[in-house]
This record gives sequence, C-alpha cells and structure tokens, in this order.
Amino acid sequence: MRTPRGGDAPGPRFRTVVFDVDSTLSGIEGVDWLASQCAPQAAHEVARLTDLSMAGAIAVHEVFGKRLELIRPDRAAVERLTAAYSSHATPGAAGCIAALKRAGIRVIALSGGFLPAVRPFCVSLGVAADDLRAVDLHFAADGSYAGFESGSPFTTNTGKADVLRTLQLDPPVLAVGDGMTDAAMREVADGFCAFTGWVSRANVIAAADYTAVTMAEVEALVLG
Repeated sequence: MRTPRGGDAPGPRFRTVVFDVDSTLSGIEGVDWLASQCAPQAAHEVARLTDLSMAGAIAVHEVFGKRLELIRPDRAAVERLTAAYSSHATPGAAGCIAALKRAGIRVIALSGGFLPAVRPFCVSLGVAADDLRAVDLHFAADGSYAGFESGSPFTTNTGKADVLRTLQLDPPVLAVGDGMTDAAMREVADGFCAFTGWVSRANVIAAADYTAVTMAEVEALVLG
C-alpha cells in the first residue's frame, strides 16, 4: 500500500476526495433502476451491459448509448430516479461528507450517471453543485427522451480520470468508487479506495490502495 503525500503530517491524509455516485454514495445503479421501470427483457439486457462495463469486460462507450435507447427515460422517470437515489443513500454518506468539509477537505462527485438525477441527490448530501459532474440528458418540450450528451468524457472508460486531470485539485487526492472507471482515476489521484459497501469486484479491489465497506471507514481513512 502506498503512503499518500503528506501522510506523515498532522491532520487529514488527503486534501480532496472524489466520490463516485452509483453503488458508492447510493446503493443503486441509476441506469439499472430506470431499466427496472421498463419491460423485463429490456431491464435484463441493461443490467447485463452494466455489469460487463463496470467489471471492465466491455468498453463503456459501447454500452452507454445502447442502454439509453433501450430505456428512453423521460423527464418524469429521471425525477423519480432522484428520489430513488435518496431513498437508497449509503448510510453515513451525508455525515461523512459533512465531516470532510468541516476538516477543510474539498469533496467532488464524478458520475457516469445522469446529471438531472445526480445533481439534486448529491447536493442533498452536501456536495456543492459546482463540484459535481455527470452526463446530461436532453428532453423534448413534452418531457420525452431526446438524447444524451454524447460528447461527455464519462461515456468512456477513462472519462473520470480525464476529467480529474482538468480539475487542478489540491493534493493529495483520494478517489472512491466501486467500478473500473473509478479505479482508472488511480492514474491521476494519489490514492484509490474501492468502496465495497454495495458491490465487491475483485478486479477493482486488486487495483485499489485501500478498501472501505462503510462511509465511516472512508472518513477514518481520510481524516486519520
């Protein structure tokens, strides 16, 4: 296990923490939840594609658009997803974020989920609106699905790492998440913590410097 820069100094081990959202700050995968509101065959196929992409077995860009075409979520469905995120919020997530911010640590959320649902949920946990990024969706005037932000870096395997490079965050930086797109941030961050409170993936754990089952463990890791 690598010691982060500044790890021997008093105070927090990290100055910035970057959280994934789905299966990290909330116990659901937003795209799978939306699919669960569709026909069973579509829901099964979306879940299959999600599992393959999160395990790194298939490129994210190969499945992103396919899943949305199967679901075609309208504005009302996305609003219901926000409520689902909140009702499945990871125990202790809001308290952990509050404790980190009290210690002067910047908290960022990077998500391959959908901005109209992720934004209000993350803000409710205490993440500043300017400190979160996700994939935007487009809706027609009647609220029906009209596409997604196809140029978003989050539709690729390295998108989170690519965005992280542009943010110029105060080091040391800790990334926290459950999937291989989160583990990819390890190339940019000073450390990566595999969050296994909802799902445990062997290849993600193998790529991690740390593991945490609860948000209390994340808090303890950061604050020392």
